[in-house]
Amino acid sequence: MFVYAVAQIVRHVRLGKPAPDRFGPFWPRLKTMLVETVGHTRMLKWSVIGVAHWWVAFGFLLLVPTLAQAYGQLFDPEFVLPIIGHFAPFEFIVELFSWATLIAIVVLIAIRQISHPRRLGRASRFEGSNFPRAYFVEFVIVAIPVLVLLLRGMEGALQGVDSYNLHYALSYPLVLAFSGAPTAALETGILVAAALKIIISMTWMIVLARNLTMGVAWHRFAAFFNIYFKRNADGSPALGPAKQMLNKDGQPLDFEEADPDEDPFGVGKIEDFTWKGLLDFTTCTECGRCQSQCPAWNTGKPLSPKKLVMDLRDHAYAKAPYLMQGITEETPDIHDDVLALLGKPLVGTEEEGGVIHPDVLWSCTNCGACVEQCPVDIEHIDHILDMRRYQVMIESSFPSEASTLLKNLENKGNPWGMSEQKRLDWVEELDFEVPVVEDKLPEGTEYLFWVGCAGALEDRAKKTTKAIAELLHMAGVKFAVLGGMEACSGDPARRLGMEFVFQMLAQQNVETLNEVGATKIVASCPHCFNTLGNEYPQLGGDYDVVHHSQLLARLVEEGRLTPVQPIEENITYHDPCFLGRHNKVYTPPREIMAQVPGIKTVEMHRHKERGFCCGAGGARMWMEERIGKRINTERVDEALTTNPDTVSTACPFCQVMLGDAINEKKSKGEAKETLEVVDVSQLLLRSVKGESPAAGEPVRENA
Repeated sequence: MFVYAVAQIVRHVRLGKPAPDRFGPFWPRLKTMLVETVGHTRMLKWSVIGVAHWWVAFGFLLLVPTLAQAYGQLFDPEFVLPIIGHFAPFEFIVELFSWATLIAIVVLIAIRQISHPRRLGRASRFEGSNFPRAYFVEFVIVAIPVLVLLLRGMEGALQGVDSYNLHYALSYPLVLAFSGAPTAALETGILVAAALKIIISMTWMIVLARNLTMGVAWHRFAAFFNIYFKRNADGSPALGPAKQMLNKDGQPLDFEEADPDEDPFGVGKIEDFTWKGLLDFTTCTECGRCQSQCPAWNTGKPLSPKKLVMDLRDHAYAKAPYLMQGITEETPDIHDDVLALLGKPLVGTEEEGGVIHPDVLWSCTNCGACVEQCPVDIEHIDHILDMRRYQVMIESSFPSEASTLLKNLENKGNPWGMSEQKRLDWVEELDFEVPVVEDKLPEGTEYLFWVGCAGALEDRAKKTTKAIAELLHMAGVKFAVLGGMEACSGDPARRLGMEFVFQMLAQQNVETLNEVGATKIVASCPHCFNTLGNEYPQLGGDYDVVHHSQLLARLVEEGRLTPVQPIEENITYHDPCFLGRHNKVYTPPREIMAQVPGIKTVEMHRHKERGFCCGAGGARMWMEERIGKRINTERVDEALTTNPDTVSTACPFCQVMLGDAINEKKSKGEAKETLEVVDVSQLLLRSVKGESPAAGEPVRENA
């Protein structure tokens, strides 16, 4: 039954579309899989749980020989495995893992109960998980080591062991407890314990075989393969670049040649996912780590990455038997229930019978917290993005506000629909000349400064742009800007799901960058930084892209910028998701602040890898937030617990979102009037220029 179930799972997974990039290179993938499974590197992000799970996971594997021995003990109470026999190291390992597995599963059971939804409600990461299945698995994991240890005790007593020895190093107290019992009773006890062990083990396998969606148990087998076939062979999470669209043959989609009737424009049916997507759904452990970190779920929205994956898994396995038989909605004389299942929309409201509600799909900010936390490397964002692509490009079904965004991007090349001539307005506010590219980069240019739409057009972000330009000028860095030749990087369109508009903007920018001879780029917006550095190579644009915080931190380290003016403030730093989680840039902004005299930094509870989103990613900056608490308000509430004088960040989107939330708090008298959100570059400029708030023009305005 178990082997047949495995074969069924493989057949179900193979229903997915091709994913040819998941097979090589072999050795890096194998190494990554071994590091993450044997080393438990991702599990250990939650240390106590990670350690306990390691013992349970490998106890499960290493106690398998005791099952073979139990079969022999049904016929001979003194039966031992051939060759291994009473080999002391083997018996010690069996006892060690029995005790450790028992203690570890008790710890995990306690954690599950302490975090139970009946106590914590939505705050529980187990909200929505299948508890009966989890309890069954926990019972089995408790019962097996208990029976193994009881057998060890009775075996020792039957052999007449009367003193401590290495063969019973960790079970000797049990040997003593059973000593003195009649031989017949010990033999009967061994028979019963061995039979129970076999019955429980076989029951476990039968239950698994009959429940292919029992992720809490199947993950112990599927995880090895899911980790091996993860997007990045080097072991890094599936973050940074968005997943490319593929044609029916698994090759990058070319819109000039694509056929919507043949090539998948995103995912509109469960079978449109790649086989790796279906393997993802199969592997979900229902642990809820993703859910616990999700900004949408934590602010009362319907999106739970865990529940989304579970719903897709259940739908996939319900539909798979009919797909394998070639049954479709057009097949004559099929039952109404089957017809309803086959015609069930992947995305739709309750009235429409959708698997995933539109509010779930559009609540995602693409922050990457779910992908970062998942211990089995499920790629939630890729699947959400694929479903968005189908909704946008095929169904034309998306939040109404996004229509204006797309129209502005297509017609004006920026989300606000402003004239390209306004991209250089900020330059006029500086007291030095900023080189603007005309045909080629001016000779000797070290960096092309990619200003970005927000940096050029949004008033608060323009302060950051001017600060960066001043600092580069003071450090003697030769840079130039594109001005009106620069268009939106395309990030909002791509993260919304409109791949066509993204490619249109990206190809335009790649052509411009290549023509002017750009090779090294400094970007102030993490979304542009991510898109130019990680996604433009997909379209033939290979550049050395750095974020302004990285470059400025290096200039300070080299002594080309020297902070001199103390800034006596308590400052808490907010990690932008696309700078931090997506690109692992955590240190440079903090290094900049550490070099400014007087600054006292206080970290928020959620920071770095577990940082909390501002709510702007995934094109959410241009969509109204109507459900639950605003994500930016939640983040500012957390920032206020540090009693800051200033909130710093390194992203114009974050600056706008947090600034709006702080202004709302000020209007209610819940935040001090002097509290502001500033970029780290603005802090550095204040200190480098030696300006103080009391001298002349207000420093914050100048910065």
